[in-house]
Amino acid sequence: MLNHIVLMGRLTRDPELRRTGSGLAVVSFSLAVDRDFGNRETGDRETDFIDIVAWRNTAEFVSKYFTKGRMAVVSGRLQIRNWTDKEGNKRRSAEVVADNVYFGDSKRDNQDSGFGADQSYSAPASNFGGYSAPAAPSAVSDFAMLEDEDDGHLPF
Repeated sequence: MLNHIVLMGRLTRDPELRRTGSGLAVVSFSLAVDRDFGNRETGDRETDFIDIVAWRNTAEFVSKYFTKGRMAVVSGRLQIRNWTDKEGNKRRSAEVVADNVYFGDSKRDNQDSGFGADQSYSAPASNFGGYSAPAAPSAVSDFAMLEDEDDGHLPF
């Protein structure tokens, strides 16, 4: 069976970093994701607001480099949680548990949009089965070198 989801959208609020009793980092945020198709009558695209949660190194990465309005690409799995509200009613909610979160926009786009210019790019750590593997240093340094080059000739 397969449970894998990839989303691209803008953060609707700043990420909220918290720690569990044992000190484990967890961050939650929401993404506004446009649908690929428009409304039949108006042609307007509808937007879905999707709750995201990330743990450990990925949580630290998101809390450090992402803010409200920033474009993000999230890769993870869909999780359905059952819970009981204060009135005793049984509730159900869906959220995405993020394994990886990537920048969905460029540093240049962020400067034009008023985002902080001092944000550096680093690859997030993968998180498989509770194990957080650090990113390969050579890939991170190679990517950081590309950041300073003029990317006017790149096709994307």
